[in-house]
Amino acid sequence: MRAHEAGALHGDLGTRGPEWLRVPADVNALLPQLWPRHVARGTDGVLEIAGRTVRELKEEFGTPAFVLDEDDMRARCREFRDAFHDADVYYAGKAFLCKAVVRIVAEEGLFLDVCSGGELATALAAGMDPAKIGFHGNNKSVAELERAVEAGVGRIIVDSIHEIDRLTAIVRERRATQQVLIRVTAGVEAHTHEFISTAHEDQKFGFSIAGGAAYRAALKVLDEGTLELRGFHSHIGSQIFDTSGFELAARRVLELVGEIKQARDVDLPELDLGGGFGIAYTTQDDPSTPNDLAKRMRKIVEDECEAQGLVRPHLSIEPGRAIVGPAMFTLYEVGTVKDLQMRTYVSVDGGMSDNIRTALYDASYSATVAGRRSDSHPILARVVGKHCESGDIVVKDEFLPADVQPGDLLAVPGTGAYCRSMASNYNHVPRPPVVAVRGGAARVIVRRETEADLLALDVG
Repeated sequence: MRAHEAGALHGDLGTRGPEWLRVPADVNALLPQLWPRHVARGTDGVLEIAGRTVRELKEEFGTPAFVLDEDDMRARCREFRDAFHDADVYYAGKAFLCKAVVRIVAEEGLFLDVCSGGELATALAAGMDPAKIGFHGNNKSVAELERAVEAGVGRIIVDSIHEIDRLTAIVRERRATQQVLIRVTAGVEAHTHEFISTAHEDQKFGFSIAGGAAYRAALKVLDEGTLELRGFHSHIGSQIFDTSGFELAARRVLELVGEIKQARDVDLPELDLGGGFGIAYTTQDDPSTPNDLAKRMRKIVEDECEAQGLVRPHLSIEPGRAIVGPAMFTLYEVGTVKDLQMRTYVSVDGGMSDNIRTALYDASYSATVAGRRSDSHPILARVVGKHCESGDIVVKDEFLPADVQPGDLLAVPGTGAYCRSMASNYNHVPRPPVVAVRGGAARVIVRRETEADLLALDVG
């Protein structure tokens, strides 16, 4: 949603959008904070990414398509790695994972988080060092745990008493060793959507600190002696801009560390404060830089350890969205345009099958006509998909040029995280490809699905 300081509040166009949405002075303008770093408009108004135009990409790869600025993603990996130089940075693979992304993460010096057997299989197939993999999940199967132990996964984040028992039996049977962290719920209400807030008490993840379950789980692991307890893991939610939640979570987790120290005279050497760092989807979002996050989180841990007389644990974090989210956009083609009383509906050739977040989380996105320049005035539009659902909305409110028409290319930024990874075949629509662009060269890293792929699973 392209705000502009010189714009006036919408109202002179006969309809009204959200109060914060302002009419842009130029519908062709791109706000840098919303787009991959190597995206710009050419003199003809056509979007270019790392030396390739969206027209060229459409001709070669079709639409819809996810387009990744590979050098942007690599730079974000390095920025987190360098800012948290005294910590371990785990890329959260659930944001978006494929073999090419695994290799990018490894080449840029990051660790990797997985949370399913499929994500683990992808990581191993891409050659990721198992010792640099962390395995999450609230209901890992016995087969998944066995594979993780046999592969030599560096750490498993245990999430229940049942999992502790299962993993203990597996490790004993194999006479192996396995480092674990215990996932805890710190009772923090993150200021985000309820479905992506994960540290309050009434949800499925982790052991409650307040209820004593986390303390009892830690003693169980220590007293049984089979698993090597390294510390605790806390994740308060996603798309978070305020570090106060991390401060409260760290305080409560480190108080628990102090209780374990007092009970068993053990200094737990690690602390994982998770990820969930927010990115800019619209002009209303103001994300922190990796350097700012590192300074604040380092100070939080240092202050709490000093206050409680604890040895400072080795810190780890888990950015996913903050690395891949801004580095990708989705390229669509407009199919139909309907002018209604409230707004204009612009239908594209994708929708909720490639971006469920608007329907699921009421998420907000931005959009721009990408294949040309327009001199038309702005109109309030809603970008919708091709699926048989009235909730099939990609961008709820955006100002697009009044001459938007069938055949136009439309680009939606900020779609690198949780769009392709949560994509579906709803209405039997094949999922789009992911195209990585770097130095003027474009390559498919996840190919487009075909109807043959859909039918291959249908055994009749």
